[in-house]
Amino acid sequence: MRVHLDCFPCFFKQAIIAARLGTNDEALQADILKGVVDEIRATDMSRPPAYSTTFLHRKIRQLLGKDPFKEIKSEYNQLALGLYPELKKRVGRSSDPLWTATRLAIAGNVIDFGIFTSVDIIGTIERALSGPITVDVYQAFKAALNDNPEVLYLLDNSGEIVFDRILIEVLAAMGKQVKAVVKGSPVLNDSIKEDAVEAGLNGVCAVVDNGSDCIGTLLEFTSPEFNREFGNARLVISKGQGNFESLWDDPEVHRGKKIFFLLQSKCDVVSKELGLSKGSMLLMSR
Repeated sequence: MRVHLDCFPCFFKQAIIAARLGTNDEALQADILKGVVDEIRATDMSRPPAYSTTFLHRKIRQLLGKDPFKEIKSEYNQLALGLYPELKKRVGRSSDPLWTATRLAIAGNVIDFGIFTSVDIIGTIERALSGPITVDVYQAFKAALNDNPEVLYLLDNSGEIVFDRILIEVLAAMGKQVKAVVKGSPVLNDSIKEDAVEAGLNGVCAVVDNGSDCIGTLLEFTSPEFNREFGNARLVISKGQGNFESLWDDPEVHRGKKIFFLLQSKCDVVSKELGLSKGSMLLMSR
């Protein structure tokens, strides 16, 4: 997908959220908003929003001199870990643990402080488990897993990574070799190796980084090592809106592999592009 006019207010909103998380100094907050104007002015409207916001957040970190999301990332990792035992029991009691764990992974995608300032995790979990989701290709997802022994799992946000851990544990119990991918360095509240350790994921599967601080998965900026992993992968699980924005439209990305997108459509632009209502829960594949 590409940048729309309605993305521009969101760019500024993201900058405001990051500035307020990063400092209580109102003068510095204002300087940050003024400081990102050039990045917003340079937006390439033919590229995905994730491309533009990558440069936006690099500038914000430069102006702040730190990662503004570091503390809230750990806070939501711990919150999700507090939910983990009960969610794990619910998966264990389920007649179809893969179905339940997949729904929980989609529910966890509500944790996104690049877009939201508060989230209803419990309500989203119950909504994901109690009724149909908007797009659901679960049977195709299950069939693809049956056909492929290895899974490349593109992680999204901290906190959410604990929900991903539950799904990855189910995949491991099915005998799948899972390789989970984090970002190479901080951007927004996306997961890095530090989050994988805090969430206990490194004890469940192999964890690698993509060598990039980009939002989503922009293959022109990821490392050669990751690009080889991605190129060789036959089955990819892609979490979150940023990965969807950067991977959905390019047919070359999908060549020779199946990519399943697990996400919630959290903004008006993505929802309109898909012809769905905002907040839709999605398990999709091209």
